[in-house]
Amino acid sequence: MDYHLKPLGKSCSSTGKEFVPGETVHSVIIEQNGQLTRLDFSQDGWTGPPEGFVGEWKCQVPEPAAQGTKKIDPDALMQYFEQLYEAPNQVQEKFLYVLALFLVQKRRLKLDGSREEEKTSYLQLSGTHGEGSFEIRDQNLDESEIEQLQNQLNNQFFEEWD
Repeated sequence: MDYHLKPLGKSCSSTGKEFVPGETVHSVIIEQNGQLTRLDFSQDGWTGPPEGFVGEWKCQVPEPAAQGTKKIDPDALMQYFEQLYEAPNQVQEKFLYVLALFLVQKRRLKLDGSREEEKTSYLQLSGTHGEGSFEIRDQNLDESEIEQLQNQLNNQFFEEWD
């Protein structure tokens, strides 16, 4: 038999006081109208388990979950890529390259091939939603430079579109 119980509540079942991270909470399972129900009590509100309880335990209120990293919309990022592609300067060309790699990873661009011209490699890409073909010069960046550019792009992207 499966039992589905709610997670730790936000406030004490007897005092109504909100729980604070790190606080010890007494939790019980009781049967009400044929249903199993979880009740949570602060130390101040705990007078012992209620009559007819099924189970009891103590737990601590967890720290709030850290804000997850913001998700970047690949379609919005694709628009940004197309804008940069139209007229990149020398600095933006590195951003464009890193952006292209990210969009390939997110399956928003696909790698159609590569070509070499006078010891310079070019990635040949196309958009997965029918966007035209793009040629991006390989920037031969090391891992740390790619990471630095990714961080700069993230900051710039969130400032402009947030």
